[in-house]
Amino acid sequence: MTAISIEGLTKDFGVHRVVDDVTFEVPSGTITGFLGPNGAGKTTTLRMALGLVTPTAGRALIGGRPYGDLEEPRRVVGALLEATGFHPGRSGRDHLRVLAQVAGTSAFRIDEVLTLVDLGPAAGDRVRTYSLGMKQRLGLAAALLGDPEVLVLDEPANGLDPAGMAWLRGLLRNLASEGRTVLVSSHVLSEVQQIATNVVIIQTGTLRYSGALADLPGPSLEDAFLSLTAAK
Repeated sequence: MTAISIEGLTKDFGVHRVVDDVTFEVPSGTITGFLGPNGAGKTTTLRMALGLVTPTAGRALIGGRPYGDLEEPRRVVGALLEATGFHPGRSGRDHLRVLAQVAGTSAFRIDEVLTLVDLGPAAGDRVRTYSLGMKQRLGLAAALLGDPEVLVLDEPANGLDPAGMAWLRGLLRNLASEGRTVLVSSHVLSEVQQIATNVVIIQTGTLRYSGALADLPGPSLEDAFLSLTAAK
């Protein structure tokens, strides 16, 4: 079963094409790594999938429907695109409380997600005091607030120390073991190799590979990535 379908997505900004006819599927219940060098078009693709950017051509479906057609989108898909947008004077708990009210989510879920992201002890602190890693955890808590079936995460390991990265690895594995689908963009290839079953690789806006991690050519994900994204 397919959780996310990207069908011929294309995006032009003026005369510059940043995503060019990209097509791939993300199977349900898997962790799929979304990889590419800086400027490859990953974030633009994810933003189109979430209805934040209008495609020039093609479409993106989540659970068989465009994001804009989902009746309760936060219960279907949770997203972390960047650890920004927090009110610096608001506590982490209050930030989640506002989101819960907007999404119609039970207040009890706030404590659950704070525990999931190991941010409980700092939940009452103002966000201005948070490190980048703590803001990433708060962003993950927000993504999980609606108890979604699908997670779309853009560089969630940014700002995390080695212990934090090990924690994130365990969290994503647990979420996938519950049957959730995770599409995660990352530059940390060693982490992706440890958790993903599938990978999608793009370069200069074009698809270079989509399929099982085990089927990639070469002895490692890094070797395959460097070969597939080399200038042609």
